[in-house]
Amino acid sequence: MDRLLKAARTSGSLNLSNRSLRDVPNEVYQSLDAVGKDENWWEAVELQKLILAHNNIESLKEDLRNLPQLTVLNVSHNKLSDLPAAIGELPMLKSLDVSFNSILKIPEEIGSATSLVKFDCSCNRLKELPSSIGQCVELSDLKGNKLTMLSENLIASWTMLTEFNASKNLLSSIPENIGNLSHLIRFDLHQNKISSIPPSIMGCSSLVEFYMGNNSLSSLPTEIGVLSRLGNLDLHSNQLKEYPVEACKLHLSVLDLSNNSLTGLPPEMGNMTTLRKLLLTGNPLRTLRSSLVSGPTPALLKYLRSRLSEGEDSEITTPTKEDVITRAARLSIASKELSLEGLSLSAVPSEVWESGEIIKVDLSRNAIQELPVELSSCISLQTLILSRNKIKDWPGAILKSLPNLLCLKLDNNPLRQIPSDGFQAVSRIQVLDLSGNASSLPEHPAFSSMSHLQELYLRRMQLHEVPSDIFNLQQLRILDLSQNSLQSVSVEFQRLTSLSELGLSDNNISVLPPELGLLEPSLQALRLDGNPMRSIRRTILDRGTKAILNYLKDKIPQ
Repeated sequence: MDRLLKAARTSGSLNLSNRSLRDVPNEVYQSLDAVGKDENWWEAVELQKLILAHNNIESLKEDLRNLPQLTVLNVSHNKLSDLPAAIGELPMLKSLDVSFNSILKIPEEIGSATSLVKFDCSCNRLKELPSSIGQCVELSDLKGNKLTMLSENLIASWTMLTEFNASKNLLSSIPENIGNLSHLIRFDLHQNKISSIPPSIMGCSSLVEFYMGNNSLSSLPTEIGVLSRLGNLDLHSNQLKEYPVEACKLHLSVLDLSNNSLTGLPPEMGNMTTLRKLLLTGNPLRTLRSSLVSGPTPALLKYLRSRLSEGEDSEITTPTKEDVITRAARLSIASKELSLEGLSLSAVPSEVWESGEIIKVDLSRNAIQELPVELSSCISLQTLILSRNKIKDWPGAILKSLPNLLCLKLDNNPLRQIPSDGFQAVSRIQVLDLSGNASSLPEHPAFSSMSHLQELYLRRMQLHEVPSDIFNLQQLRILDLSQNSLQSVSVEFQRLTSLSELGLSDNNISVLPPELGLLEPSLQALRLDGNPMRSIRRTILDRGTKAILNYLKDKIPQ
């Protein structure tokens, strides 16, 4: 024990797992008081990581408050029935694992541990959580207990949450204000007793993974169809009788509808061409041959597309393009949002700029080559969507006149090289999408001139390496570099300490640096599919982001 404590005073980490301990040795709580004669007391560091898992510990002392620098505490797989109030006196604590104990109640004081990111209290005897836990604004893991409800107050406190796991509980509903979680990327509520999803789910606009398997859903809200970033939707083992047509607008990769009550599928599902896996077994599908249901997904989607009637809307009067533009302009006066998406416009009519207070303009999927000069007068504009047009030149002059612009989407344009000082025109931007503009980046793009950047999308840019200036973006939360030609991942990624989502799919990456594991627990979604990964076993890759990061972290040289 003395040897381990001495080593801990050098490293700040102490692992006493699997030692059949019934109590935590007092010396652990008083680590710095036991500095030996052969040690330099001024070089000793306070304990930051304490692992006590897989013992027979029945209680933790209030002396825990003597470890104020603790960031990780793992007391899983013990015999704890409660936690000390001193847990709230650990201001640096980020990860607390008390899973597989017999804890009946969490003390109110836990709300004072406001740095907490991960709290694994699964496999205990909890039925509710203290209201004070809402003060832990980045908390995300509540799986495997006996919780019967989540209060709206908790949801209101967690607006910056990126991952939320409350699976394997007894929840009967989802709070109505769930739409406040606009930064949520991964939402796991599988194995509960939830009977409906509130329409407000449409507010979870960042959602990538949504797990609702093993619940009691009989229908889906049509609003789920607006979750444009959703890639994985798990609805297996519910009571769904139909899949709504509106949800066929989703760009899913995986859709699990197995073990429901579906008798048919909407033909519009055939247009979900991004689907790689559609699971349907265990449904009484009477309108589809069993060979289609159990066969490859592309074949099923092709069949469904063939059932779409080309003239089914022939009796409906189609509004003219001019009618659509006039209506959009009229709506923008009240909504402060102007949407002219997908109208094949080569220019924007000047009459649409009726409101001088527009905060969002969507001109995507047109044939626009130059931005209208009227945009320069929209000084309140926060979001400008120009995706899938024919813009060739970086619109620096107009962008400079938009002081409140926070989101710019220029993906899939034939954009020529951006001037070396081009990003200075959008220095306050938070979201930038340049995907599909392979020739747009200068040799040394000055990304750091956009110091407030939180989301950066550089898909299909023919990148062979990550531009080094990206690693200076300390507020970056989402970085998508998928569908490039990257062959390696720089150790510099460890500098992006705010990163919660990293997309590296469809590159040529075979090895990941162990230092990438240092991004755990902030990194919640790491996408690696479509890479020739050789350094990590498939079984680990299949277990997801957390398993990959922990594996990498264990490979860091001590």
